[in-house]
Amino acid sequence: MAIMPKLPHPTPEDLRRDPLPLRGRTALVTGASRRGGIGHAVARRLAAYGASVYLHHHVLHDEDMPWGGDRIEDVVDSVRGALGDPDARLVAGPGDLTDPAAPADLVDRAAEALGGRLDILVANHAQSGYDGSLDEIDAEMLDRHWAVDARSVVLLVQAYARLRAALPPRTPGGRVVMMTSGQDLSGGMPDEIAYALQKGALASITRSLSSVLADHAVTVNTVNPGPVDTDYMSGEIYDAVAAQFPAGRWGMPDDPARLIAWLVTDEAEWVTGQVINSEGGWRRWPTFDFD
Repeated sequence: MAIMPKLPHPTPEDLRRDPLPLRGRTALVTGASRRGGIGHAVARRLAAYGASVYLHHHVLHDEDMPWGGDRIEDVVDSVRGALGDPDARLVAGPGDLTDPAAPADLVDRAAEALGGRLDILVANHAQSGYDGSLDEIDAEMLDRHWAVDARSVVLLVQAYARLRAALPPRTPGGRVVMMTSGQDLSGGMPDEIAYALQKGALASITRSLSSVLADHAVTVNTVNPGPVDTDYMSGEIYDAVAAQFPAGRWGMPDDPARLIAWLVTDEAEWVTGQVINSEGGWRRWPTFDFD
């Protein structure tokens, strides 16, 4: 059996960080409909690192939520202001991911808009609301969360994998990041059974997907950002949750965005199949009702 030569030690130049580590790369970020969300923060980070970015949005979902919708033009302008590479592209487009055909269409549109290739997929979107305890949930709630929180993510990864398979073998830079919610940790999410079920499915499938995509030089990881202030809570419960963090504050959207942005750079090419909890030391006791 042939012995593979060892890689050389990094040169001093190799050890210095490139200020634009994603220059020339392309990314699709889903669920980037409003400036208060994690998707927007991730898109700004990737843009600042030099990537061309396609912003997926579904404003109707946010307009139906207590925090309300945002102007897509303002979201796009915010991300455009962060672009680090003057040659990078920024495109935004809608997509209702409850439609089984929408994930593949979205991946195709994003790849076409960004020059025919898609390197990075960040599946950040999720269904909010329409949930409850074990006694409250029904089949419609379960199906609604399944369609958006799990099925659409797997179909996005499937469409993305097919694009990567068509590239020359071992084309570098392939990255998938999914999002989960700490539903497997202490206390769980007893008042959001439908949401927790589907997010748990993504955590469970992470290693399997990473094995499938490994031959295409694609890493697959899932991030649990912990409680993040995305404008969905205020008042006494907000303050009580903040007090459970050593820093005395909630996570902010850029906290998980920094981790996700690192995971999609070449520095993280040896990290795959992992569910990473990024909760800022949040003490999960007592259990809070986030409804």
